[in-house]
Amino acid sequence: MLYICVPAYNEAPTIGVLLWRIRKVFQEYSREYEVIVYDDGSTDATAETLEPYASVLPLTVLRSETRRGYGHALNALCAEVSRRTRYARRDGMVVMQADFTDQPEMLPELVKRFEGGADIVVAERNGGTLPVPVRRLSRVAPWMIRFFVSTPDVRDPFGTFRIYRISAIRDLLKSLGESPLITTDGWAANVELLVKLLPFSRRTERVDVTPRYDVRPRDTRVRAFPDAMALYKQAKGARQWRSKVAAV
Repeated sequence: MLYICVPAYNEAPTIGVLLWRIRKVFQEYSREYEVIVYDDGSTDATAETLEPYASVLPLTVLRSETRRGYGHALNALCAEVSRRTRYARRDGMVVMQADFTDQPEMLPELVKRFEGGADIVVAERNGGTLPVPVRRLSRVAPWMIRFFVSTPDVRDPFGTFRIYRISAIRDLLKSLGESPLITTDGWAANVELLVKLLPFSRRTERVDVTPRYDVRPRDTRVRAFPDAMALYKQAKGARQWRSKVAAV
């Protein structure tokens, strides 16, 4: 089973079309899958847009009444797939954005690597036309974390489009006890999840993808300078991420 997990906040213009594209991919590339959308307190028509898709897709929508952030959404989705899975060593959690940046048509390539034995498959951003704030943050982000965070064999730890083996997520959750899996937000949340899961991964593989910021209808929510400073501050706390995992 593949659990396609999509954090969403005010993505009414794209979320429905994204789900339809996911459905089309798995019609042509037959795999058992479920879609889980976490609606993070959206104030637009995201909830209404999602409603009719429940009758044509294996879709579950989790909702927060207020916006709690991307990191919280990842926490909720990890806990949900860990609870649902029946075959944790076989099943995978796919994380992707709701705004067309991550292209569903790349899923078969990621899934092939996962089915070939990789416990983590990372879609690494390569090329594409990036919005100015994203381009600026992409240049400085590696310097913000380089002295605090190590991600062996992963060149781009900041992206969202990934597959994680659910047995690794379960092992990590068990090791953390009552502590939250993710304590950060934004790009740092992606880094934190990866850093914490790498010790539980027997093999990690990369797939080059081209993000499509040019096809989404809204502006990026990235703010280069504030996000870079937040990433630096959060990366300094990475010793706590590693120590909690290493203590097991």
